[in-house]
Amino acid sequence: MKKTIVLGVSSSIAAFKSVQLTSDLLKLGYDVEVIMTPHATQLIQPLTFSALTQHKTYVDTFDRQVPYEIEHISLAHKAAAFIVAPATANIIAKLSAGLADDMLTTTFLAAECPKFIAPAMNTAMLHNPATQANLQTLAARGVKLIHSASGRLACGDTGEGKLASLTDIMAALTAQLETQPGLAGRRVLVSAGPTREALDPVRFISNPSSGRMGYALARQARLMGADVTLVSGPVELTPPPGVRVLAVVTAAEMAQALKQEYAQADLVFMAAAVADYYLPDPAVSKIKKTAAPLTLTLSRTEDILAWMGDHKTHQKLCGFAMETEDLLTHAREKFEHKHCDLLVANDLTEAGAGFGHTTNVVSLISQAGVRKLPLQSKEAIARQILLTLEAL
Repeated sequence: MKKTIVLGVSSSIAAFKSVQLTSDLLKLGYDVEVIMTPHATQLIQPLTFSALTQHKTYVDTFDRQVPYEIEHISLAHKAAAFIVAPATANIIAKLSAGLADDMLTTTFLAAECPKFIAPAMNTAMLHNPATQANLQTLAARGVKLIHSASGRLACGDTGEGKLASLTDIMAALTAQLETQPGLAGRRVLVSAGPTREALDPVRFISNPSSGRMGYALARQARLMGADVTLVSGPVELTPPPGVRVLAVVTAAEMAQALKQEYAQADLVFMAAAVADYYLPDPAVSKIKKTAAPLTLTLSRTEDILAWMGDHKTHQKLCGFAMETEDLLTHAREKFEHKHCDLLVANDLTEAGAGFGHTTNVVSLISQAGVRKLPLQSKEAIARQILLTLEAL
């Protein structure tokens, strides 16, 4: 059964980010119910949220389409978590005082689930003693604060008050809703992202890996109680909270970092798209364009997964294979030759799979056989991969 998150949206210019937050929560498999303050509807139309959630967007406490159901009480009982994002100074003051004069404040007061506040406002408003006192009051009552970020604000000022990143908001919610002791005491090692092999000071060989699969594995492993180390190539992703991150660039750097961590790891997930070839002697200055063809002699990078398979002691090893043809044939060969305990295979030609997507379609290969998972979010797939390797 899906868990329901109630999302309260108040009248900050950051309200448009709540649309993406809603979409991201839905992709993770949550049911989302949205409540807007009347002023928030001047910034975002309720229909926008309704189209995403397939639910009525609540605004007016007395606009009851179900005559025998008190909606704010029904939503309060239904919620596994309640978050107000963005939360303005005004809504924070009302919630702190226990006021209940609209649908959002009434439902918030009635809810007994975990509650979150993500403030978004001008820096001076945020730092005003009244706002700080209200936030402290809410925190003392058990409301979890997702602290604002710093940067350029919509009003033109620069400072604290920006809505926290959606990654931080999602991490706070999933940590509350999904943390399970399934990997407590386990040491998990994950590789993620591409590597870059220099040709000259301005050019390199790489691939389109976004790192999302590896980061999802690291995030989900941490939520399941593991001690997680993530060795990451160059990506544009925010590190998962509570995860130790080792940043690398080249395949050689990734191999060195992983080898140093391998002996202490219990579960290892090699999700990085490591370059197979590199230029041993990159040019020290920019290679100039000429009429003559450019010939590069590349050397083979070290096969990190094969090294791990050959040096296993107690580790359970999960490899990844990406193919454009004969997926299962090549994946099974890799599974056997690299001495993996589990191999995750996906076909780059399938819609929604592979590089750059938030979703994936994979087959899990083990000694027990092949199990294909349907198209779903990489976060959901990561959890299934973790549970499968742990079960082995």
